[in-house]
Amino acid sequence: MYKKALNIPEKNSLKETKPSEWKTSGGQDTDIYWFDEMNGDNEVIAKYIIKNSTSKHPPFTTKITYEKFSPSGDFISTSEL
Repeated sequence: MYKKALNIPEKNSLKETKPSEWKTSGGQDTDIYWFDEMNGDNEVIAKYIIKNSTSKHPPFTTKITYEKFSPSGDFISTSEL
């Protein structure tokens, strides 16, 4: 689902690394996902935290953001999908 949105090359894959979490705060419900980007040799080349946040009140807007990290955990970038 997120591979195309993150512009992951076809030869690479996304592997979910831990169970998703659900958090609620104020008027927002947020699902959090953790992924590793794996190259063709099955080596981790990047890590992602993806947050899918939906408003609990009309108009129920959704915002999806991600944070990208190096394999060692150094922050690279953040953006909205």
